[in-house]
Amino acid sequence: MRTPVGGQARSQRRMRWLRVAVFVFALVPLARLVVLGALDALTANPVEFVQRSTGTWALAMLCITLAVTPLRRLSGWGWLMRLRRMLGLFAFFYACLHLLAYAWLDQWFDWNAIVDDVLDRPFITVGMTAFLLLIPLAMTSTNAMMRRLGRRWQELHRLVYAIAVLAVLHYWWHKAGKNDFSAPLAWALVVGGLLALRLTWHWARPPAQAARGAQGARRTPGVARPATARRAALPASSLRQAPLERE
Repeated sequence: MRTPVGGQARSQRRMRWLRVAVFVFALVPLARLVVLGALDALTANPVEFVQRSTGTWALAMLCITLAVTPLRRLSGWGWLMRLRRMLGLFAFFYACLHLLAYAWLDQWFDWNAIVDDVLDRPFITVGMTAFLLLIPLAMTSTNAMMRRLGRRWQELHRLVYAIAVLAVLHYWWHKAGKNDFSAPLAWALVVGGLLALRLTWHWARPPAQAARGAQGARRTPGVARPATARRAALPASSLRQAPLERE
């Protein structure tokens, strides 16, 4: 007869191996760039190739992160939520590589030229804005920050949808100079679909449930809640995983 403890231990082992598999998979694009670089096979324009690859994978990881909640709601696979923090942080990781490739390989850390680019070229302005908005999300992705911020953490991490829109706009304006909108349009449809799902579910919430959520988010003026109460305000499942955004 299977014991609950034994079943839980097996489940934890499977999840641990799944995390390892996702971690390795998420590093494949970086490994590919390293191998191509070692073989001197980064195309005729290696700087553009590295920038395009890291930017594409930052957007891809962001979209995969945003897709976790819809997949969980449609499939009932709760274990997906335990992978979302890792996927979100990989989106930030590739965004950092994308920015580094621009600042180093393209501009050679000429900060005056970089500032001029940010101020004068709209697609770089939008891309830099998206990156800056990602920073507080990555910095507050820990369980400790979730407990400290309470419900404000959830409000902050809703910025991830605005970041995704800005990332697509960055890509769109970049490709506009080459009159090539096929790839940006595909990403725009993905982000638009994910955002539409979230808005549909939000508007479909029963009025009583929405009212309870608003009442729970309200705090009594002048009265500070103790740390234990703030922690209790968050669902237990949310304290076990802190992705870039949470339903």
